Amino acid sequence: MRLALNQRIAILLHEGTCGSQGKTGLALLRYSEAQIVAVIDHESAGKSLTELTGIQRDVPIVESVAAALEYKPEVLVIGIAPKGGAVPDNYWHEIKDALDAGMSLVNGLHTPLATMKELNELLKPGQLIWDVRKEPPNLDVASGLARNLPCRRVLTVGTDMAIGKMSTSLELHWAAKLRGWRSKFLATGQTGVMLEGDGIALDAVRVDFAAGAVEQMVMRHGRNYDIIHIEGQGSLLHPGSTATLPLMRGSQPTQLILVHRAGQTHNRNNPHVPIPPLTKVIQLYEAVATAGGSFAAVPVVGVALNTAHLSEIAAQEAIAQTTAETGLPCTDVVRYGAGLLLDAVMQS
Repeated sequence: MRLALNQRIAILLHEGTCGSQGKTGLALLRYSEAQIVAVIDHESAGKSLTELTGIQRDVPIVESVAAALEYKPEVLVIGIAPKGGAVPDNYWHEIKDALDAGMSLVNGLHTPLATMKELNELLKPGQLIWDVRKEPPNLDVASGLARNLPCRRVLTVGTDMAIGKMSTSLELHWAAKLRGWRSKFLATGQTGVMLEGDGIALDAVRVDFAAGAVEQMVMRHGRNYDIIHIEGQGSLLHPGSTATLPLMRGSQPTQLILVHRAGQTHNRNNPHVPIPPLTKVIQLYEAVATAGGSFAAVPVVGVALNTAHLSEIAAQEAIAQTTAETGLPCTDVVRYGAGLLLDAVMQS
């Protein structure tokens, strides 16, 4: 499944437009071609989406599902990605109001909704509930087969969660397509799956089969493209992250792009966990990728710096500083495009 381009979408984003948990909704607003007709956020209702987020999309922000009905939405997308992936208490009445109004529901949270009796009783013919986070069928344990593929396999890795790995992979993918390369973006999280209608929600896969799920996806596409961009998840620096290593082993990447939020010195949810100097982080990722020689050497070829919180001048200064610190090409791919990093990928 994917978000149908001919359906009118409302995004449920309470406290997420300006908060730290709205990455799913904000990514859909930035990258989806679907008709998004309303954002639902009681905290930001009546304000300008563009002024709040910088996203160049003229979508009204309203206070509730009831208020969004004026714009005739057909699908409600839950747009937050909170810690643990549970449905917040103040979302339940909005979900029920949407279903009662005849809308279908797209759910990217860990809490499964499609099997809930009380929600199914509200469905009318033609309505459905899509739980995006589901384990794919017929999985096996990974075996490193992807290392034999002829294509470039570019994996984004990060210094933390929710800092722009998906955006970086998407921007690299589109830059590659503009240059005439046969390019494919491989989604590994709920937002990417919503955008592409394909991929895996890696955090819904049992840990023994996580690398196998990635390998299966990469092998399915790897011979048909010149370059594939694997959406990164988590971070080796995060104490609760288990996704990065399966992505490495399953995709057998040929290049890594490091993603970092400018100025961030500690893990966002665990302030007692520092982020080492980027040179040390680069060494870590390259060492883990090759595993002492068990796998091919994989270089970090560039740094994607998230500067969304900085002014134009401060962003350029941060990019220049990171370039000097790491000796690698660095840019903010959302702000300035991914061409510089794509050059680094293709030249390595």
